[in-house]
This record gives sequence, C-alpha cells and structure tokens, in this order.
Amino acid sequence: MDISNELVFKWLVQYAYEPGIVYTIVSLIMIACAFGFPLPEEVTILSVGILSYMAAHPENFPPPYPGAKGIEVYEAAVVCFVAVVLSDILVYFLGKKFGPRLMKWRLIQRLITPNSLSKIESWTSRYGMWAAAAFRFTPGLRFPGFWACGMAGLSPWKFILADGGAALISVPTQVILVATYGESIFGFLKQMKVIIFSLLAFFLLLYFLRRFLQVRRNGSST
Repeated sequence: MDISNELVFKWLVQYAYEPGIVYTIVSLIMIACAFGFPLPEEVTILSVGILSYMAAHPENFPPPYPGAKGIEVYEAAVVCFVAVVLSDILVYFLGKKFGPRLMKWRLIQRLITPNSLSKIESWTSRYGMWAAAAFRFTPGLRFPGFWACGMAGLSPWKFILADGGAALISVPTQVILVATYGESIFGFLKQMKVIIFSLLAFFLLLYFLRRFLQVRRNGSST
C-alpha cells in the first residue's frame, strides 16, 4: 500500500503539526466508518502512524517551525483506539435503544436489509460476544453487526469487552508499529492480518465442529 497516495493521508498530512485538528478529523472519520462509510478504517490508522513516524524523524521531515508539536505515537494510539471503540459503542446503543424505530428509516434500510439483519441477529443470539468480536474484523458487517448486537439484547459490558478487546489487538499496535518502523512495516502487518484471520477462521471452525458433534451426540442419545 502506498499510503502517500491515499486521500485521507493527503488530508491529514496538511495538519501533521496540529495534533488537535488531526485527532478531531480521525474521530469523525471513525464515526463515519462505523456507520458504513466506504473507507477502510486501516487507511486512517496507518496514516496516523506515518504522521507519528514523521514527527519522530524531524531530520527527514522538517517541522514547519522550531518547536512545532508533532503527532506523539502513544497519544495517537490511544486516540485512535478510543475513537474506534466509542464509534462502535454508539452504533450498538442506537440499535439497542432505537433499533426497531430507526429500521423504518429508508437510510437505515439501505445499510441493513431485513434479511441480513435477521441472519446477524441469529448469529448474535447464538454466539453472543464472540459474534461482536468477529464483526469487528469483518468489513461490511461492522455496522449491521453492532446494530444487531444492540437489538438482540447483548449485554453492554460483554459488547464493550469483545469489541474493545478485538480493537486493542489491531488499532494501537498498528499505530505504534508504523510510527516506529515507517512504511517498511506494511508488508509485515499484511502478513500478520492474514495470520490473524486464519487463526480466527480455524477457531471458528473448531467451535462449529464441536457444536455439530454435540448436537449429533444429543440426538443419538434420545
């Protein structure tokens, strides 16, 4: 990925030495992404990491004036993590408090079809917080998935634990690694993502196999 050609990076880099503006933009982007805006969350996270890398190497990326405050890596990691999780929680609580009423809105119906909502609610009711964690790693299912978690009555604390735990694995770690190693780490992050998805698929397969064998044993014993 050539992050320098990404529109989000070109937008953020203008404010590389104005952290308050960068963090505000990042928070707004994360909210938009949580509501289904077609922009990969990862692009924003990697962009913030590169801005932190630039601030840590002023000899290569001179600041506009002496003493200019750049993007500090751990501060940026916390901001990105909090923005991501709070955006997800907002979707969850809208589904929990106003889900049936808002489902009548045409805009919401475009984002969540009744058929897909029914399937996602079924998964959420069956797998609980594990479904919430899986939705975090599944582009296209985040908004309807988190919305359905709220409508299906998943405990708020279980949702926060699952979503926050999943976000903790991917969000701050990417910011810190990119801020430390720059774009040279992108290939490694891509490999790690493949490994994480493979492990997730493996454990889900084991879980479904276990449930299948359990149902089969219970059926044969009756």
